Amino acid sequence: MTRIIEKRLSLHKTLKKQQQNNDTLKFQISQLQALANIGMTTCMIAHEINNLLTPLGNYAELALNNLDDKMLVEKALRKTVRNCQQAGKIMDSMLAVANGETEEKMNSKLSVLVDDIFTCLCRDFSKDRITVNIEIPPDLTIWAVPVQIQQVLMNLILNARDAMLPKGGVLTIKSHETPQAVQIEISDTGCGIPPNDLKNIFEPFFTTKTDKKSATETSGCGLGLTFCKKIVDVHNGSIKVESQLGRGTAFQLSIPKFSQDGQER
Repeated sequence: MTRIIEKRLSLHKTLKKQQQNNDTLKFQISQLQALANIGMTTCMIAHEINNLLTPLGNYAELALNNLDDKMLVEKALRKTVRNCQQAGKIMDSMLAVANGETEEKMNSKLSVLVDDIFTCLCRDFSKDRITVNIEIPPDLTIWAVPVQIQQVLMNLILNARDAMLPKGGVLTIKSHETPQAVQIEISDTGCGIPPNDLKNIFEPFFTTKTDKKSATETSGCGLGLTFCKKIVDVHNGSIKVESQLGRGTAFQLSIPKFSQDGQER
């Protein structure tokens, strides 16, 4: 009997020690996860800022090269200020998403959001031999955090442009609504994505881009689509992709609509 009691006490001590070790490991994992989140957020912020640096540089260069044209300089500077403000909004939005915070959603006209993106990009796609087709009903609204949806669309638009360089092609942005959601499709006629890569494209740091000239003059870092999916998930939506090598890629977004009772359908 004494030996049984001793074994039980020994077992309890062992279990208690293991529990303490488990608690220590859980704490260490939480600390490491926090550091990982900081690292991921930093990389994503750098990625999004990089998307805006090129147009900012273009506006500044345009102003410097046309100092005698006061109206042009003023226009370039106004757009520079606007892009800087947009960058600030993007930073706040990205930090909120990374921290799991909920930003205020609102009804916004999708066509206006898309027009603002092309204004921020300050890039005439026709110079890259790319035709842009926008098929969005003018009164179609989307229930979302505007700057976050613009981040998603900007990433997909820049990816589509990269996929069509240097040959050119057709970029199509179209949207329609169903009783439950707003459907958005961004498609290109570019190089396409290899079938074996499709299952990995939303993974962090996975990229199919090479060192060819891209919208940011660099190869991909594999974070754009990761953040796109995270934003879509925050909106309780979905993002899908279809692609064929040599024929192009199409991304389909589905964002739930806002009902009269204040709930997402």
